[in-house]
Amino acid sequence: MTKKEFSRILQNKLTSEYGVDLAVASNQQIYRSLALICRQMMSEQHKRFQSRAVGTGCKQVYYLCMEFLMGRSLKTTLFNLDLNDAAEAALADAGIKLEGVYEEEPDAGLGNGGLGRLAACYLDGMATTGICGTGYSILYEYGIFKQKIVDGWQQERADNWLPGGQVWLKSHPDQAVEVRFDGEVRETWDGSFHTVRHVGYNSVLAVPSDMYVQGYHGQGVSKLRLWQAKAPDFDMNSFNAGEYGSAMSKNASAELISKILYPNDNHVEGKILRLRQQYFLSAASVGDIVQNHLSTYGTLENLPDKVAIQLNDTHPTLAIPEMMRILLDDCGYDWDKSFDICRRVFSYTNHTVMAEALEKWNVDIFKMTLPRIYQIVYEMDHRARAALEEAFPGDEGKINYMAMIGDNQVRMANICAYVASSINGVSKLHSQIIKDSVFHDYYLFKPQAFKNVTNGIAYRRWLVASNPGLCGLLDDVIGPDYRADAALLKKLEAHRDDPQVLEQLARVKLQNKIAFADYLKKATGQVIDPHSVFDCQVKRMHEYKRQHLNALNIAAQYLYLKNNPGADFVPKTYIFGAKAAPGYYMAKQMIRMICKLGQLIDNDPVVRDKLRIVYLEEYCVSLSERLMPASEVSEQISLAGTEASGTGNMKFMLSGAVTLGTLDGANVEIADAAGMENEIIFGMRTPEVNQMKAMGYHPNAFIMGDDVAAAVLNFLEHGWNGEDFREVTDNLRSNDPYMVMADFKDYRRAQADVQRLYRDRAGWSRMSLENIANSGIFSADRAVSEYARDIWHAPFVK
Repeated sequence: MTKKEFSRILQNKLTSEYGVDLAVASNQQIYRSLALICRQMMSEQHKRFQSRAVGTGCKQVYYLCMEFLMGRSLKTTLFNLDLNDAAEAALADAGIKLEGVYEEEPDAGLGNGGLGRLAACYLDGMATTGICGTGYSILYEYGIFKQKIVDGWQQERADNWLPGGQVWLKSHPDQAVEVRFDGEVRETWDGSFHTVRHVGYNSVLAVPSDMYVQGYHGQGVSKLRLWQAKAPDFDMNSFNAGEYGSAMSKNASAELISKILYPNDNHVEGKILRLRQQYFLSAASVGDIVQNHLSTYGTLENLPDKVAIQLNDTHPTLAIPEMMRILLDDCGYDWDKSFDICRRVFSYTNHTVMAEALEKWNVDIFKMTLPRIYQIVYEMDHRARAALEEAFPGDEGKINYMAMIGDNQVRMANICAYVASSINGVSKLHSQIIKDSVFHDYYLFKPQAFKNVTNGIAYRRWLVASNPGLCGLLDDVIGPDYRADAALLKKLEAHRDDPQVLEQLARVKLQNKIAFADYLKKATGQVIDPHSVFDCQVKRMHEYKRQHLNALNIAAQYLYLKNNPGADFVPKTYIFGAKAAPGYYMAKQMIRMICKLGQLIDNDPVVRDKLRIVYLEEYCVSLSERLMPASEVSEQISLAGTEASGTGNMKFMLSGAVTLGTLDGANVEIADAAGMENEIIFGMRTPEVNQMKAMGYHPNAFIMGDDVAAAVLNFLEHGWNGEDFREVTDNLRSNDPYMVMADFKDYRRAQADVQRLYRDRAGWSRMSLENIANSGIFSADRAVSEYARDIWHAPFVK
């Protein structure tokens, strides 16, 4: 599209929506008009794409996830529609910068971390590769939360993203799905015919809104269908009787379901709300899938041939018994036929081996909230136990461990493992761990179901749309074809010893660091040295991710510089970005410790020119797009065997950052791809961790023999300015569940290696180049193609 054509379309939209001329339009009006133009184009392309898919009989892929961390949409949509240059030129003629318009868009508050960002990347990948994919989630009114750091403490504030984000959504109230909670089930038998009636239930309407994701350079478009909870009607009788509170509370209770992502669940009410959210998502999505299929084919007999449903972690597990309910109660299939359909339709991705993520629900709460679903799960458990008895005769311990109901709990992960035709991990190491440990018995029961698909990222968002300096270099050196095929980044490796290319790469990185430092100063007032090493750890705040290990080393470096002010020390800027779950007290203490340590360093003239801490408040996708191009060290320091994969590590690698990490999750594959010599690896390997756990881990054994560790813990324990961090240090001394102290000494060695390697600027640039050149395998295009081939058996739409 030419600049002239785009100018005409934009002006027409501004006139029809706001009655203004481009010359006087506000950035907000321009943003909304551009979004509406993009949405209209994607909607039309999606109809054509869907028509081709149905016409050729292609399988529909449905991706269920409690969160989709979409970030901003305008920039990447313009790039993928090939409209960016035309839009930029049209606005420039009116004296308007497109970058300023981008800032009008809020980050879509639909996700928390890696799980939701992966889901968003896969929508992009499916659209680009031509897989007919639809995502399902909840239209959270307030998303996760806005993070505010006050005196070192995280405070949570409502993230009111919808007013600015609504423009991307098209509501379809005529396609609402009724979801039923509570009540009781009445069963009757007429000979062999079984009838089930759910009575006394409370209804909630799931009203869908659609958002589109445009594939790169193609006709493919993915759809994200988001469900909003609404009361089915208004209680006029109560209202007319003057019982206004009662009338309003019924609406409020229904609409609470889609109010906020991951409500705090350290109380019964929070647990019930989370369960209601999960069933709401599952029931609405399965109802929609079945209705769409019936409207196309008129039968559910061919459902497994035309539909693949991917459960992204355990949150949407209830889609399985809900599908059984529809097949049994609404369609009249018998149990065996219904179960066979479910088995062939559903696949399950496990994203963690952390205990809190393998969800279990109290039987009493489950039965009260979802009475019919409980009956189905109970019958499934009964039949599963019989099948498991055949496979493992007499092994009651194994059967009880694998059962769907046990210890007065309903086990989501076991439902998935028993029913799903495919169970995959998200890195080679993680997929092996789930076979060896948490799902070992299910691996023995159905080994053919276990697969691996290593995670991938929508690399164009972090490279083409966010790192123009690096793209310019790549275009000059290897040509632009890598924009369509990430595997072609490998061509850069031929230039690993070209001093001119290495010098240009270092120059691009410095320019990106200067740009980030300028942004940080404008946004927060913080001043950082762009010539220092940018050492970054940005991810959810959690003990297993071990941000406190990073903090211990910073404290050790602080004490060293205080005692050796003239030491030859390469200046470091440590950049953190992380939110803690509202009810996770220790994670909040870790944030406080990092922030207070940063303040101490900032106020110390002896140290602050060599050491800095930046804590990025309200870290989000759009902030990530600014940080990644400037990053130099990627901190991936979880205890080996605890991180499933990670995706931030892949974005850092793509941006040329060197991984400082353990051999955990996808770090293993990153080191394999780029070469171990181009990463900085430390710490115990997974077998060593398991051996130490089996023998009994005692952190004091590592503290007593390490003077630096003892000094750092004493320093943090006693604190400064009337504040101490005893709760963190006591935990590390006595419990240390993620073996921080066992890895601390080797981590300090690895940080010393950063100092040594960074001094050789050409050598560091060579390591950076090797990471960029070998990052192509971590593309979401590759990942979804593997899902399509090995799990969904879904051909690409031609």
